[in-house]
Amino acid sequence: MSSSITTIIWLIPAVPLAGAAVLLLIGRHGDRWGHLLGSATALASFVLGLVAFVDMLAAPTAERTVQRALYAWVPVDGLHVDLALRLDQLSVCFVLLITGVGSLIHIYSVGYMAHDRDRRRFFAYLNLFLAAMLVLVLADDFLVLYLGWEGVGLASYLLIGFWQHKPTAATAAKKAFVVNRVGDMGLLIALMILFATFGTLSYDGVFAAVPAADEGVLTAVGLALLVAACAKSAQLPLQSWLSDAMEGPTPVSALIHAATMVTAGVYLVVRAHAIFEAAPAARTAVIVVGTATLLFGAIIGCAKDDIKKALAASTMSQIGYMVLAAGLGPAGYAFAILHLLTHGFFKAGLFLGAGSVMHGMNDETDMRRYGGLRTLMPVTFITFGLGYLAIIGVPPFAGFFSKDKIIEVAFAAGGTEGVILGAAALLGAALTAFYMTRVMLMTFFGERRWNPGTDPHESPSVMTWPMIVLAVGSVASGGLLVLGGSLQTWLEPVVGTAHHDGGPPVWLVTTLALAAVACGVAVAYRQYATRPIPETAPADVSALTVAARRDLYGDTANEAVFMHPGRGMVGAAVAIERDGIDGGITLTARAVALGATLLRRLQTGFVRSYALVMFAGAAIVLAALMFVWV
Repeated sequence: MSSSITTIIWLIPAVPLAGAAVLLLIGRHGDRWGHLLGSATALASFVLGLVAFVDMLAAPTAERTVQRALYAWVPVDGLHVDLALRLDQLSVCFVLLITGVGSLIHIYSVGYMAHDRDRRRFFAYLNLFLAAMLVLVLADDFLVLYLGWEGVGLASYLLIGFWQHKPTAATAAKKAFVVNRVGDMGLLIALMILFATFGTLSYDGVFAAVPAADEGVLTAVGLALLVAACAKSAQLPLQSWLSDAMEGPTPVSALIHAATMVTAGVYLVVRAHAIFEAAPAARTAVIVVGTATLLFGAIIGCAKDDIKKALAASTMSQIGYMVLAAGLGPAGYAFAILHLLTHGFFKAGLFLGAGSVMHGMNDETDMRRYGGLRTLMPVTFITFGLGYLAIIGVPPFAGFFSKDKIIEVAFAAGGTEGVILGAAALLGAALTAFYMTRVMLMTFFGERRWNPGTDPHESPSVMTWPMIVLAVGSVASGGLLVLGGSLQTWLEPVVGTAHHDGGPPVWLVTTLALAAVACGVAVAYRQYATRPIPETAPADVSALTVAARRDLYGDTANEAVFMHPGRGMVGAAVAIERDGIDGGITLTARAVALGATLLRRLQTGFVRSYALVMFAGAAIVLAALMFVWV
């Protein structure tokens, strides 16, 4: 690649980071133009990423990886870590997704946050989010990745709790932070094991040493990395924060769900693929987590009346598909990234569409209070509808190409495992079609169930144009990325050759997938288009529906397994400190005080008392001597 790209690669994360710094330090002086600077820095980063991508296309395959060490970050004995960046075929995909979709979300936010007095600070946090995620995906070693990883956690905390005057938002931000700290500990433990085993944290050093490493050590590393991935990508059992994160402004939801935070776990698994391939037990755990989560999220999505929470459950499920594909090894890596990229378009479009609906409905999020909006919000309806067709997998929309490939690879795993994984993926496709059709019907069709005084209207052009661009991506991205195996060939130097043998014929898998989608659509249509929709959720429902409304008791399980035992441990620790450590210190102090009191009684200050004591002592000594002499 050209030397110019090598020298400016650091600017890709540095530009939005500088934007965040300026907007945070300038204070209220930047309120009038802060949103413009924030959007401009995001767009500038996207242009830099696009230039790097074009330059990479022109370079021979062997020369497409660029590494740039900025300075010695940790120059200590036994551990030398440079703050170094790596731009290769995998990282550039994420750079374009993060900056491209992120820029559209910035532009959309100009209109969405127009009346918020803290809009400048909001754009500063958006810039910080982009910068941290870019550091994460451009890192050339695990420690720099960890730096970006922590930055993403901080930015998500700030954005989810942006409206901190709302107790629910403040609580959601803390919950996201705490759950992600659990995952961060997993990544930190993995780094410790890697350094203790290999003496390095660089990708090249670690991956070169993997073939000769002990499988047990690699399994421990893989499981620790999986814990980290579960927290960031909201996979079981660390998924509970994602639904509550909807308390932040809707552009935050789009950024977290489509372009940044939840994709970090998938990136980590694919980037560390050499470790998982050498640790079959860890790779199996990845498959189990992805499969369970794609069904878990889909079931929850079927019962949510809050439009943003329904989409949040959908994200959990779709990321589960990606994790499943990543766990299937070389056959699935490219398709995990394919679905991640297509998902970035249609899920961002869906969230921005949801925000547009809320904008026109006085911030109402309950779909039972919607209905009949397609004629009053035509641009929102069409763009949201295209995203809907993409996510459920209708050809030729983007999700059809990416999700079907994952279902094919799942069946191709062979044997009983392939049947189970393929069936689960098909069931997930049917559930996706059901809950997304439900969202469409309850929002845009049927009778008007609006709250009194509501006057639905289309959003301004600064909000609709990003939605239109994302809708185009929802239509075209899948076909373009699979055309001639283009994405597979592009990623091959990083993740290896994608191949899978066996399994049902492709035409049969496609037929089954489309049949599953048709069933989901038909069931949803029968339930929500042919019957009146009550304005309040019915109470006489199945136990599964009740469970789904309560997120399949995810919070209850966490409270039972972690929170209550944790409180007990803290209570025991407090008791030990209070009654044991502090009690021992108090007892010692009291003993000293008692001794001092007794000693003080001997110090009367009267000469006669001292003389009497001396006389008594002398008498005792004489008596003792006489006893000895006798």
